[in-house]
Amino acid sequence: MQEPFELVVARHGGTVLRVCRAVLGPVDADDAWSATFLSALVAYPQLAPDSNVEAWLVTIAHRKAIDHTRATSRRAVPVDVLPERAASPGADARDLDLWSALAALPTKQRQVVAYHHLGGLAYAQVADLLGGTAVAARRAGADGIATLRRTYGATASASNSRRQQ
Repeated sequence: MQEPFELVVARHGGTVLRVCRAVLGPVDADDAWSATFLSALVAYPQLAPDSNVEAWLVTIAHRKAIDHTRATSRRAVPVDVLPERAASPGADARDLDLWSALAALPTKQRQVVAYHHLGGLAYAQVADLLGGTAVAARRAGADGIATLRRTYGATASASNSRRQQ
């Protein structure tokens, strides 16, 4: 017997939100999170009892992120003056610094870091999602983490020194 869906959301909601934020950024993450759980709600009754629910949800989040990215790229938004972009509610400067560091990574590295380190997927599962081999996913993840270690501290330090001035 499956646990109630409300418990699934409570248990895995944070992980799915972290993955969505890492892949899409803080502005679009909430929409992808909502779409993920709406899709999961429909499919949950047919899910095999021995399934890895967290991996299943991260897979759905990955697909919703792809859908969101494709839809956004097709939408034209003509404006005369670019509006100021507000920070998402609850995001502090450190979160935005991390997003900036993640956004600077190549797409494959950012996705591997998000799905493996934030989503908890094994490299083999990441390779199934993104294509390629587990070895290639491991390499992309290692390169992404190495770049974050070099750049995230520098980005956060630069932001902190600007705030203090």
